[in-house]
Amino acid sequence: MPSFLARALPGWVPYAAVAILLVVVAGWGYGRGASDVQERWDIERARQQTVVAVVKQRQAEVTARVITKFADRVRTVREAGDTIIREVPVYVRETCDPDGRLPAGWRVQHDAAAAGGPADPAGFADATPVAPDTAAETVARNYLACRLNAEQLTALQAWVREQAAVVP
Repeated sequence: MPSFLARALPGWVPYAAVAILLVVVAGWGYGRGASDVQERWDIERARQQTVVAVVKQRQAEVTARVITKFADRVRTVREAGDTIIREVPVYVRETCDPDGRLPAGWRVQHDAAAAGGPADPAGFADATPVAPDTAAETVARNYLACRLNAEQLTALQAWVREQAAVVP
């Protein structure tokens, strides 16, 4: 029978059959390999999404904790600053010189120091004297602003440290 089949079919048919068989086997292998790679890809992607979700959750917790602590510190600093400001009249008399005011130069020098630069000599001519209680209140407000900035920076530094610790 095989010899009859071999005589009935042209000579190129067996080669074509082998070629078709090779193409089918290669296609099946490629499909199997591609699905295996896709499966591993999907698993890794799901794992990464889980890790990202955990990191985001931890970062949100850190942010909430730092904000709460910062808000509490700001409230504490504000209350302390307001108390100091309210007590200015108690500790600073309204008069210190015969005319009852600090010299105009004190105001210019204080404003320059609060701004972080040297005093402008031209400012002395236009400056007016200041009452001691007003001066003390201004100083107290400046310190309050400084303390608030310090608390904000402290909270930001804690947030950065804790965020860096969250990343696996």
